Amino acid sequence: MEQHFKDIRENQKASWDKFSPGWKKWDLELHDHMKPAADGIVNLLKPAGSQLILDIAAGTGELGFSIASMLIEGKVIITDLSDEMLNIARENAIRKEISNVEFRACDVCELPFANDTFDAISCRMGFMFFPDMLLAAKEILRVLKPGGKFATTVWSSAEKNFWATAISETISKHMQLSAPAPESPGIFRCSKSGLMTSIFAQTGFKNIIENEITCQLKCGTAEIYWEMMNEIAAPIVAALSKADNAMKERIKKDVYKTINEKYPDGNVMLDGSALLIYGEK
Repeated sequence: MEQHFKDIRENQKASWDKFSPGWKKWDLELHDHMKPAADGIVNLLKPAGSQLILDIAAGTGELGFSIASMLIEGKVIITDLSDEMLNIARENAIRKEISNVEFRACDVCELPFANDTFDAISCRMGFMFFPDMLLAAKEILRVLKPGGKFATTVWSSAEKNFWATAISETISKHMQLSAPAPESPGIFRCSKSGLMTSIFAQTGFKNIIENEITCQLKCGTAEIYWEMMNEIAAPIVAALSKADNAMKERIKKDVYKTINEKYPDGNVMLDGSALLIYGEK
């Protein structure tokens, strides 16, 4: 892997480690938010029996646990770049009494597994953050058994993800920030329909499909939304760190106004949309 990709990886690892307490705090809300994505992956992979399955960019582990619960004698290897996120996943596995899982901190672009190891591989909302997406796809294909299945989800367009843009576009309105390069890691990097299927095809996957799924982030109030995003979203925190206190307060008030105008009854359920992509080796 090229050095600039390694630099991105190290920065990402530090960021996910730093924000892991927020993901632990909001674990239930985030699990519900991304449950349609997890369900879509599970429905395509159809885990069963004694299969060995790899879950990549697993975060706090919920998708891997769902898959593990469907395996009678099989096992899930749960991986993430962040040691701190995996520590939370380990705690969750103990609390849920899930024993047929293992944990491994590793980089998807350098998977520490032999060729043709896994019956299936899952990745929920991680692919758009991989520094070298084509290399990541090649590594995933390499460790899949012949006929093995891979399913992943990525966020679709900004216009369909109010849960993210309610705060990010408000920040952009108030602050003159440089836009990231379209090819750089970020939540909407893979939003263009056909991009992921093209990567799958280039890599050598077969029977490729792409579907859109919808979800909601249930916050209850604008105040809870603001608190959550400031504790889990590194780009939001990074942007706000460039504002003085007066500017932050103006942005906060504007976010509250945007949310409360859209949800006057106070029941804040922010819309989201993702792409579900599947392929076989």
